[in-house]
Amino acid sequence: MKEPLSEFFYQSFHSLAGAYIHIPFCKQACIYCDFHFSTLEKDRGAMTMAIIKEAQLRKDFLPQQALKSIYFGGGTPSVVPIADIEKIIEALDNLYGIDASAEITLEANPDDLNEAYLTELSRSPVNRLSIGIQSFKEADLSFMNRAHSAKEAIGCLESLAKYGFDNYSIDLIYGLPNQSPEDWLWQMEHLKTFDIPHFSAYALTVESKTKLAYLQAKGAVELKDENAAKHFELLQDFAKKEGYEHYELSNFARPGKRAVHNGSYWEGTAYLGLGPSAHSYNGKERSWNVANNALYLKALEQDGLALEKEILEEKDRFNEMLMTRLRLLEGISEREINSFSPVFQRHWLKESRKLLATGKLVQFSEGYRIPSEWRFFSDGIAADLFYT
Repeated sequence: MKEPLSEFFYQSFHSLAGAYIHIPFCKQACIYCDFHFSTLEKDRGAMTMAIIKEAQLRKDFLPQQALKSIYFGGGTPSVVPIADIEKIIEALDNLYGIDASAEITLEANPDDLNEAYLTELSRSPVNRLSIGIQSFKEADLSFMNRAHSAKEAIGCLESLAKYGFDNYSIDLIYGLPNQSPEDWLWQMEHLKTFDIPHFSAYALTVESKTKLAYLQAKGAVELKDENAAKHFELLQDFAKKEGYEHYELSNFARPGKRAVHNGSYWEGTAYLGLGPSAHSYNGKERSWNVANNALYLKALEQDGLALEKEILEEKDRFNEMLMTRLRLLEGISEREINSFSPVFQRHWLKESRKLLATGKLVQFSEGYRIPSEWRFFSDGIAADLFYT
């Protein structure tokens, strides 16, 4: 007999649907980035039409309901013409409909957010920006091979209100080599200066096949976990003092400013991923497109799809729930745990007792969460609870 989805997963992927569009182009490669992109411009127009065609071919992947969120990520979406962004939004509206209150986010680099671009963007359906600032310090930006300057980072933030963008997020990176606690506190002071409504802060990590991995292998760069852990502690203290809600491991928001689209990933709801390397999920199946622009375009030219997929077994859904929910402030509810088969419920009771005894997990009225002093280690704690 075919294994049924749990009640929780049925409700999750029918309660919210979003679309992620991967724009696979960048001006240059940051030393830490392992996302798929190309610095070549020749296929940008063809890529827009291919993404629209993929959306048409995969119309039945999502439940038939208006989209609650659309997220343009990459790569660097702000390097493509806004007219192309609008074409994709229009196509999604025709296929699914877009909820009147939908969050439509565009990732952008500060050097792209000049007055001409912001003027045009303010007339588009895009209503939220995610700005890849990473650092307000020139030496850090140079080390990371970012395309923008510290002056451009500050300048774009000073311009946002003028063009009506009061819903936006910025990215910051901590744990950089030679970054002292004082340096990191100085970075966070800019959040106060501009009253940033939402920000994401990530520890610098070494991914294989990146320039950073090469530098580390040569001994030219040394990253220390204890430094990143200290920066995270300072980050938590700062966020609490300044009234930010630390609602997800790497994300902080003013009240009412949580990221709607990213919530679909953490809460197990459905989303359709379009473009090279994009992932999709609908509660029972996960799929991912080829991370190659030429192969992606060729497949769509022939009315085909260049993707792989897997049907998620209950074990997969259980482990994914642990990994995503334990990153959240709200943690995991008893209802979610009890929506799985008895074998998984027994596994949870057995393994969670060990973590409750060490204080790495705490129980509250509706479920379980990781306390603040252990949140930096959330992914490892979740892995300790996996059903293998």
